[in-house]
Amino acid sequence: MALKILIVDDDFINRKLLSTLLKKNASVTEMVEAENGSDALDKLKHHPDINLILLDIMMPVVDGIEFLKIFRSNMENSHIPVIVLSTDDTRKTEVFDNGANDFLRKPVKEDVLRTKIEQWT
Repeated sequence: MALKILIVDDDFINRKLLSTLLKKNASVTEMVEAENGSDALDKLKHHPDINLILLDIMMPVVDGIEFLKIFRSNMENSHIPVIVLSTDDTRKTEVFDNGANDFLRKPVKEDVLRTKIEQWT
């Protein structure tokens, strides 16, 4: 299965690191990057074929929690899994309450990321 993944993180280096890890995964054929939740919502309008979202929580403009609230309020998005990436384990309950499918602690390890992607796609 060819996967198109949306990477949402305000940190350029984090986005590049995730891209590098994803390029090693043969099933990932395309990656779209967004700098914050607002940018991500805009990218989703232009890329309705996104299969999975990797989402940071702490971002300017629209953070990860606010993005989840807006994203999950649209039933058309219910089939798209969202994996939250964060260094802050204390926010797990909050992200799950707002519609995240999974949680990965940063720094993300390649094998764990691959397993999660296989699990959700």
